[in-house]
Amino acid sequence: MILAVILIFTGGCIAGGIAVALLFRNSRRVRTFIAKHLNEKQAAAAAVQLRLAGGPHFVAVGGGTGLSSLLKGLKGYTRNIVALVTVTDEGGSSGRLVRDWGMLPPGDIRNCLVALSENDDQLRAFMNFRFDQGDLKGHSLGNLILLAATELSGDFKNAVELVNGLLAIRGRVLPITSENVTLVAETFDGETLRGELAVAERGRDIRTIRLEPRGARPVQEAFAVLGDADMVILGPGSLFTSVIPNLLVAAFAAALKDVHCPIVYVCNLMTQPGETSGMTQLDHIKWVAQALGRFPDAVVVSEDMIPELLRERYSRQGAEPLMLSRADEEFLAGKKCQVFRAPLLHVQDSGVIRHHSARLAESLMRVYRRLESGHEK
Repeated sequence: MILAVILIFTGGCIAGGIAVALLFRNSRRVRTFIAKHLNEKQAAAAAVQLRLAGGPHFVAVGGGTGLSSLLKGLKGYTRNIVALVTVTDEGGSSGRLVRDWGMLPPGDIRNCLVALSENDDQLRAFMNFRFDQGDLKGHSLGNLILLAATELSGDFKNAVELVNGLLAIRGRVLPITSENVTLVAETFDGETLRGELAVAERGRDIRTIRLEPRGARPVQEAFAVLGDADMVILGPGSLFTSVIPNLLVAAFAAALKDVHCPIVYVCNLMTQPGETSGMTQLDHIKWVAQALGRFPDAVVVSEDMIPELLRERYSRQGAEPLMLSRADEEFLAGKKCQVFRAPLLHVQDSGVIRHHSARLAESLMRVYRRLESGHEK
């Protein structure tokens, strides 16, 4: 009996039920106990799903680990989430699939699907499994699943939608465009940088940045989700290679500029060696504003101090903490951009600095409630 009860309450409902049935076939008390507690679990699960279904509609725009970290926290408040993900990644397994198969890079899409799944830890181990030998060496299983779905459906966007439906995810993941695009930047000395990897090495030298071909269109669904959005969230993520590429899709940026809901930019915690070395937090925000065509309605900034030992370690790698001064805050106030500060720092066991998913989501919910009543376009 004890074994059966343990199995029930640790998630092994079927195994527990079988055990009880074998041990106490004719026990009315046991049958009543099982029915009561299984019904309670089902009712609790239904209540959670009902709460999430009634949550606000968020559109999250970005890429990389920053976006997936954001999504992991947001799914605890709503299932009405659409992630619009950059498709300019050209490194690792994604880059090889782009070159060998001509598909759009799947890596960031895969990470977002995992982040929004009901059992993200289990699915992450499965989707992120990497082969270590043969022709598949270096490829993740999730990327290959998206490749197979693309071959079956004939289109990368359709493939992503197919995998959306196959996985139990709270929300929806879409590429920002179905077209093959390349990130291109011009430096102050007139040099042309082509591709995400080149741009990531010379961010401070960039004068202008664009996508080629210039006429790339966003997926049609992007316009519909913007129309339904209660808040649009940009970032966190690499400035030039995760956040801004989405804003370089001209028709999408134009729709964002006129969207009838608040736009919030989640600021990064640290500079990135090469990409944003020497840049301030305000520099990041100004670049986002330039690509967006206006300043966001609000920015979310971490108020945590980076521990000294971590600061020193990151400094040796060329990364520095990003802070927003009071003078910067006054400048943003003049642009009608509110600043929200929150404790967002998370130091992983490996010593890597990231946004804390749960605290970031909680902070964004507070921002949403603050902006919801007074926002007018």
